[in-house]
Amino acid sequence: MGQLDGRTAVVTGGSAGIGLAAAKRFAADGAHVYVTGRRTPELEAAVAEIGPLATPFRGDVSEIVELDRLAATITAAGERIDVLLANAGGGSFRTLEDVTEEHFDQIFRTNVRGLVFTVQKMLPLLVDGASVILTGSTAAFTGNPAFGVYGASKGAVHAIARVWANELSGRRIRVNTLAPGYIETPGLLAGAGDEQAKERARGRLSAGVPLGRLGRAEEAADAAMFLAGDQSTFMTGAELVVDGGESRRR
Repeated sequence: MGQLDGRTAVVTGGSAGIGLAAAKRFAADGAHVYVTGRRTPELEAAVAEIGPLATPFRGDVSEIVELDRLAATITAAGERIDVLLANAGGGSFRTLEDVTEEHFDQIFRTNVRGLVFTVQKMLPLLVDGASVILTGSTAAFTGNPAFGVYGASKGAVHAIARVWANELSGRRIRVNTLAPGYIETPGLLAGAGDEQAKERARGRLSAGVPLGRLGRAEEAADAAMFLAGDQSTFMTGAELVVDGGESRRR
């Protein structure tokens, strides 16, 4: 018997990285998982990897019409949501001098606007006592150079979670933030260059982590599973940091 047997989960941005690892973990524990992603080939590959308990949904969380369509799809299936992992997000890194309007708008459109309306549109479908998990980041409080706009967007996520934890407490809906640090995902080293450059980047990033390595997406997914399941039923408004101790060295 899995911890999530008979339950329904939604994972946005679930076609790669932490989202994919979490969707696999939820399905392995028995949940029917709706997995969203923007690109069909990656989404189809992810669902094949997750297995028969996964249902793909191609859409962009920054488009409200797509969120309405997701809610309608789940409603038509006669399901309610027990676990919502609002994970879709990302962004590039620029110092203050290099920030542009496009850079700012793109990051906040997905990381903040998309997240807010994901939860709002799924709210009528959440069961009382559901678990809502927002993917934040240690960038919200580490102050790393060139992470200004990205860190600000994730700081907003952390703040929103604390407010929603209070607003939704009447329905016993728990809202917690998963705060990953340097997790080795396709996005982390995407701009590093060739394989040799990526290996140098791994070395630089790992040097700042007390545990001496980058995290694995599966380790972040295990933390998400803890927040999704019944072992964390007295947690809400909390930040669960998964970073090998990197943010605590500052």
